[in-house]
Order: sequence, then structure tokens, then C-alpha cells
Amino acid sequence: MSVFPTSLDAINNRIDTLNLADYAQTRNYLKGSVSRLSPYISRGVISLPYILNRILSMNTVDEARTYIYELCWREYFQRIWHVHGDKIFTDFKQVQHPVKHHYMIRSVYEASTGIDGIDREIESLYATGYIHNHVRMYIASMVTNIGKAHWSYPAQWMYYHLLDGDLASNALSWQWVAGTSSSKKYYCNQVNINTYCGTEQTGTFLDHSYEHVMAMDCPDELSETTSPELITVLPSPPALQLDYSKPMLLYNSYTLDPQWRQTEDVNRVLVLEPSHFSHYPVSGKVMEWILTLAKEISGIQIYCGEIHDLPYMKSFPHIISKEHPTTRHYPGIKDPLTWMFPEVPDPTGSFTGFWKRCEKILYRLSPS
Repeated sequence: MSVFPTSLDAINNRIDTLNLADYAQTRNYLKGSVSRLSPYISRGVISLPYILNRILSMNTVDEARTYIYELCWREYFQRIWHVHGDKIFTDFKQVQHPVKHHYMIRSVYEASTGIDGIDREIESLYATGYIHNHVRMYIASMVTNIGKAHWSYPAQWMYYHLLDGDLASNALSWQWVAGTSSSKKYYCNQVNINTYCGTEQTGTFLDHSYEHVMAMDCPDELSETTSPELITVLPSPPALQLDYSKPMLLYNSYTLDPQWRQTEDVNRVLVLEPSHFSHYPVSGKVMEWILTLAKEISGIQIYCGEIHDLPYMKSFPHIISKEHPTTRHYPGIKDPLTWMFPEVPDPTGSFTGFWKRCEKILYRLSPS
């Protein structure tokens, strides 16, 4: 966990010291310069507009363009989720084809594919809860396009282990690779993996041209399947001590903003609903991360149960939560979502079209 400090000062320092030039040049390499802000973004500790404003207070648009482009992918996915809801958990634009099964590939799950760079990073994912974005794409390509597994269960496996697990970014990224939300599939081969993972491996089932890899049938190394049980163990917190004369602020694992209504005298409750974690399970390491982030919110209490079972809900003067796809069923007032580019309509087409609209506004708001 030390790789991801939780104080806002430490997070701000991480933003302020990000070398944007190095990021632009090296972000796709495992040893390249990446921000490591995703575990805070996905859990709502900091927002995309917060990062954008802080970055642009110290850098020109041209200096920050590549990093903002990557942030815009997250906004794109989030806004698709906001508009389309649970549709993102099914084949979004077209059906994945071909598909041999809807299970997890055993060698990927066991980090025994024989591709050294991939296996090492899967083991690291289990140990740390973090994996480089480029490797996520490699794994998704190996599982769906080469191993011919449907994307949904393997995507759930990966989400289960990610500290920065974000349902929209995870599901739609897997679909982008598998070709269900994009115009073409994403493929990798051994040369590409060696280049970005720093390995020199040869003779593997991926040690072929892209043309060969795209045409190959499922190799033996990816043929066995498994169905790992993904279960969330919720904490057992003490009983809530609530003051019914004060408003109630409701948080969840996606809205852990320590600055939200920070000066108000209110009840603050982190809601962990069993129904949510039954549909979208997370590992013990991820739950520990969620609870660690919650500790940064002064006076917060933890409630494990369904929102409609919270006692005496009508007794509070106000109940307030943040607008989010996971809080739509919460009662009371919703503080609205904030976007980096609210002027841009919700995306209906490709990311490229969405980015072009955002980029125009970006340069208009903050010329280089």
C-alpha cells in the first residue's frame, strides 16, 4: 500500500511532480513514467476536473496534452456509463466473435501462460492490486482475441483485483480490445511485449507476425478454462451512532472524496451494499484499500447493508449523496457529477470524435 499514500497532500504532490514530457514519451513502457493516480480517481478521492485544473495551473496545454488525452478516455467511459447504465456490461455495439466459452483461461489466472512479461505482471497484480494499463490490454487481447474467451468473466476477474477498479473503464476497455465497442480488435505479439515489458523472450505461441497471430486458432497454452470464485468479504463495523438532527451524507466505494462538504456538521456514512458487491465483487486487498481511503474522511462511519435498510431514514433533515451510476437508488438530494468538458455532449460515437470536441474547448479555455 505504500506505493499509494492516502493523504491529500501526498496525492497533490504526486500530481504536481508528474513529469508530463516523460509521461508522453514513456507511458506505454512498464518502467516508463506514469502518474499512478488511477486508484484515487476511480474511488472518487480526486476528480478529473480537479486534476485538469491543477495540471493546467503549472503547464501549458501543449505540455499537458498527452496526459489530458488519457484522462479524456476515462471521462469518455464514465459518460457512456452515465448514459447507458448496465448496457456497458453486455456486448455494447456488436457481438463478440468468435467466442468458444464464457470462462476464465486457466493459464492466465495461474500466471502460467509462458509469456514471461505477462505472467510476472499477473503475479504482481495479485500481490499489489495494480497492473500497468498496457499489460491490461495485452491480457485482454490474449484472453479474448487469441484465447477466444468472452470478455465479461475475465473482465470481472481483473476488476476483482484492481485497487483502481472502475466498472466503466474496465468493462469498456475490455470491449474495446475484444471489438464489441470498437471497429476492430486489438492484438499483441511477442515482439511488442518484449519492447514494452523489457523482455527478450522468443519461441512462444505469440512469437509470430501480427498476420499469423490474428489468424491463429486458440493455442494449447490458452485452451484450459477455470471458474474462480470471486467473493467479497465485507467488514463487521460497530453499530452506527447517528445524530438525527443533522443531515446525512452517504458515500460509497466510488465517492470517497475527503473534501466533499468538508466544513459541514453532518453525519457521514460509507455504505457498502452486499447486493452491489455480489454483482461486482472485489478482493480483500481492494476492500482494505477502500477502507483505508475512507479513514481520510473525518468522522465517517461504515454501514454494511442495503441502503433501504438504514434505520429512520426519514428522520434526517436532509440525505445527500453524490450523483453516480451506483447511487441512483439512494434517497434524497444528489450533488451533480462534474466533468472536465461539460460543454461537450455525451458521446454517441467513437472516442476520436469525442476527443476532437474536447480538444477544441481545451485550447479555447487555456490557449498555449
